[in-house]
Amino acid sequence: MKRQAASRADVEDYAGRQEDRTDHRSGFGDGAAHSGPLFERRLRRRDLTGVREVRAELRRFLARWGAPGRAETAELLTSELVTNALVHTDGGAVVKAAFTGMAGAALTGAAGRAKGRLRVEVRDFVAAHPALGGPGTDIGPVRDSAAEMNDIEKAATSGRGLLLVHALSDGWGVCAHGVGKSVWFELAAQEP
Repeated sequence: MKRQAASRADVEDYAGRQEDRTDHRSGFGDGAAHSGPLFERRLRRRDLTGVREVRAELRRFLARWGAPGRAETAELLTSELVTNALVHTDGGAVVKAAFTGMAGAALTGAAGRAKGRLRVEVRDFVAAHPALGGPGTDIGPVRDSAAEMNDIEKAATSGRGLLLVHALSDGWGVCAHGVGKSVWFELAAQEP
């Protein structure tokens, strides 16, 4: 399975430039062209109930897209990115999803299921870039102390969002904006 991920060096190199790559024609921050319908949802600061609503709306948007399980994967990855944006920043978020790289009639295949590539972006308004890490990455050897046990418990329930995006998407990355950033992922309709 081929993966495309923005390396930390690429992200840091791009973040150092003051260029705004927002493509207002496509609605996506890195100039990716889309075709067909566009899903967009704005969430207020700390609106964690909005995560459930985004999943439900995205489920309807993807009702006739992809092989079995692909829409569910898109929902999971989207909810991870939205939750990160709402929990780790002080502002709201904007979620966008669209099909890229294929035009109208080419989007549907056998059984009327759409087969285009899905791109989802979650934009927030904080410039700090997320780090790919995982449970326990900041925790040293386990010792018998209450503080360290608390850190271990926190790691057991958080820190997996970007690891899931990295593992389950066909590609992902971070695009800097004049204010904030977008974290995006792409999924093909069929698993590679």
